[in-house]
Amino acid sequence: MDLQQLSGIDASFLYLETPETPMHVAGLTYFELPPGFEGSFYQHFRKFFESRLHTIPIFSKRLAPSLYDLDHPGWVDEATIDLDYHLRETALPSPGTEEQLEEVISRLHANTLDRSRPLWQFYVITGLANGQGVLYSKVHHAAIDGGAGMAINKALYDVSATPRDVAPPPPKPAGAASAPSSPTAVDPIKGMADIMGNMMRQQLKMLQAAPDIMNSMASAFLGKPGEMPKALSTLQSLASQLPTLSAPKTPFNATITRERSYAARTISLNDAKAIAKAGGAKLNDVVMAVCSGALRRYLQEKGQLPDKPLIAGVPISLREPGDTRQNNQVSGMLCQLATEIADPAERLRAIVKSSTESKQIAGTFRDAVPQDFAFVGAPILLQLVMLVYGRSGLADKLPMPMNVTISNVPGPPMPLYCAGAKVTALHPVSIPAHGAALNITVQSYMDALNFGLTADRRAVPDVARLGDYLVEATDELKRAVISG
Repeated sequence: MDLQQLSGIDASFLYLETPETPMHVAGLTYFELPPGFEGSFYQHFRKFFESRLHTIPIFSKRLAPSLYDLDHPGWVDEATIDLDYHLRETALPSPGTEEQLEEVISRLHANTLDRSRPLWQFYVITGLANGQGVLYSKVHHAAIDGGAGMAINKALYDVSATPRDVAPPPPKPAGAASAPSSPTAVDPIKGMADIMGNMMRQQLKMLQAAPDIMNSMASAFLGKPGEMPKALSTLQSLASQLPTLSAPKTPFNATITRERSYAARTISLNDAKAIAKAGGAKLNDVVMAVCSGALRRYLQEKGQLPDKPLIAGVPISLREPGDTRQNNQVSGMLCQLATEIADPAERLRAIVKSSTESKQIAGTFRDAVPQDFAFVGAPILLQLVMLVYGRSGLADKLPMPMNVTISNVPGPPMPLYCAGAKVTALHPVSIPAHGAALNITVQSYMDALNFGLTADRRAVPDVARLGDYLVEATDELKRAVISG
């Protein structure tokens, strides 16, 4: 059995997963049915999808553990893909409102994926009052990050209403062995050799990387000849960010449950770009300012707005341009959201300053971020740590470095089609966690920024209200920065 072992970063999303913290990401695709379409769109989509399934290799692989779970598991080919499990259909009850759809997404997203199968599942959802269809697609984060997700989108979507021709899968070599239909440990002798070899390789890589990491850090803090001002600036930025190691307490800093709440909202991409240009900001700064305005109002109405600024954890992609490998290449930074500032324009300026400093620090330590790790018993030990952390309720008591996760994923600027149906919106559905019960992820599509707010239902039961405030915060920021 050919085993493709997961990296430490990929495998960590398996170890972080508990019944309360599913580690899958998802997309919510809205589409208009083809003109004159009749019959079952589910059956139509299923036939279309079956013809392209082979172009997404990770969709035909499942997990196989290492010997005695001493090392990271690996991906192996699955002999038979049960599409009745992976591709399903559901219909909204009358009257088919957006609120009903968001409730269905909340329930679907709370369910963990079956690890004995390939780690993905799609739902075709019909019954919306406006006649649009919806595709909810979830994939485990161990298999994919936002950048690689765009590669999957290339397999699913076309740029015209007529689907392009896709070459069929190549025939299997005669006598090729198929993977067993249920997960088993790899061969004990080969497994032990791989485990010990992987441990030795990891330690050797760390030793080899140590000089480069130390040189990078020394260059950042001490500077090269003639670069002392730059070094001092980096030190000052780092010092200014030290307070972010302890974020103020909010309702989002809580132990989460198995239940989810979800809201999808849209703002104009052109408006966001205009705000960025007028305010001397980046698009991502505007996204954070919009979130900041909504969070400030939401917490203020509840009488729970801290005097200190909220802190956002912001994922950073380490993926090089053109890299479509279906794995995780991510890091992150912390950014102050300036929620203590009432004026939207002043709040944006404060966010730009904090974001610039955070990016500088993140860039300094970029090469020091390990993208792989290994130690004996990692699958069992790390899973145990996460179970204890969740069941103990420590997230309710310990200080947290962040309050909320905010992620911005660039999407396609041109219209897309799926099985001949025109895509009208692409909304993310992401991952809340213990201590960070709210995740706001944004994906651009044509002239829109599509927000997906995914939260723990107990911590944020009224996430739809927060979603509405995002839209209103955009208008408020536009008036303050452009009109003001």
